[in-house]
Amino acid sequence: MPPADTGASVVVQRPGAFTASSLQSSSDSDDTRLLPGGSGYRRMSFALFAAGVATFALLYSTQALLPAISAGLGVAADEASWTVSAATGGLALAVVPLSALSERYGRRQTMTVSLCVAAFIALLVPFAPDLGWLTALRAVQGAALAGVPASAMAYLAEEVRPKALVGAIGLFVAGNSIGGMTGRILAGWVAQAWGWRAGLAAVGVLAVVCAAAFRLLIPKARHFSPTAVSPRALARTVAGHLSDPLLRRLYAIGALFMTVFGAVYTVVGYRLADEPFSLPQGVVGSVFLIYLVGTASSAAAGKLVARMGRRGALYLAVGTTGTGLLLTVGSSLAAVLSGLVLITAGFFAGHAVASSSVSRTAKTGRAQASALYQTAYYVGSSVGGTLGALAFRGFGWDGTVVLGLAAMVAAASITLYATRRAMVEQRLVVGRR
Repeated sequence: MPPADTGASVVVQRPGAFTASSLQSSSDSDDTRLLPGGSGYRRMSFALFAAGVATFALLYSTQALLPAISAGLGVAADEASWTVSAATGGLALAVVPLSALSERYGRRQTMTVSLCVAAFIALLVPFAPDLGWLTALRAVQGAALAGVPASAMAYLAEEVRPKALVGAIGLFVAGNSIGGMTGRILAGWVAQAWGWRAGLAAVGVLAVVCAAAFRLLIPKARHFSPTAVSPRALARTVAGHLSDPLLRRLYAIGALFMTVFGAVYTVVGYRLADEPFSLPQGVVGSVFLIYLVGTASSAAAGKLVARMGRRGALYLAVGTTGTGLLLTVGSSLAAVLSGLVLITAGFFAGHAVASSSVSRTAKTGRAQASALYQTAYYVGSSVGGTLGALAFRGFGWDGTVVLGLAAMVAAASITLYATRRAMVEQRLVVGRR
């Protein structure tokens, strides 16, 4: 969507975006790398913006349509939720392997193939005859999409001068956020007029246009050097990261925050479409405009870390998310929407702090460290969406809220453990003096 507990800067990362501060290996004196103002930089920016829009419009295209899919296919909420969980699960499984393949075959080529395959599948998805086919197509689509986040940040780091890298990443991140939001809103309003299959088709057409724009605009890679893919070396790097206690905690925290987010936004459409709110499909899709709150809270994450430390910022994010969950239990629409605002703000802040800590914590293999975070993150999305829908089916919205609160208690417990451990280590250091 980063490690010193009191670090003053945080690399903001939206859902699905890679942290690439560690990939800045080039020199500003290299005149062949891209800088703002040049035609190559503009083409690259528009291309990756289009890639971000396509990727996240497709990844969550069914989320706003779940009530309509349930009605159209005659399935329950927890069954329909698999159309979201399958896509994010497919991405989670494929992101590390595709990050390795991009080292061998190139970032540009990997992203092109990923977008084209995913866009082609998007044109087939509306014709799925039943839930089984729909879920299977979505799983393959999610795996195909993994090539974009697995390659985009590395491409930028190789082709853009370091001093312009943050701005370039920002445009890609904006594409991620806008794509995720636009896909849901577009699908919702089209579905209200012509049905959920038409809504998915509209997102598919958007993805095809974005994929074509990406292929036409993306500059050729001039600084990529292919390297052999060594499964053993990759396995050693992954094992090394998973043996690091701090990285494990960061992965767990990211997964827990995304469990809440996946659960809430998978099920909220059912809550808003049902009594006492009975909102139409288009309005339900427009609720995802609340995602814009995440832009502000992610941007504020750096200041929070500077003022409160990483763990303090995480405590605040957990508290904000938990408060939002409790607010949504209310029976007024204003209370539910206010709760969603707080959940969104807390999630994006927590995600920004945890994700930006990963590349700063890893001393080697930082691209794989970030890829592992993405894996944990999307596993959390899949688990949250599925369990949230199961809880909703069994206990209503209150069940989904309890699941979210349990995840936030777990995240707070992990952070508390890290706090106590840091205090003990500090006492030991003082005692040695």
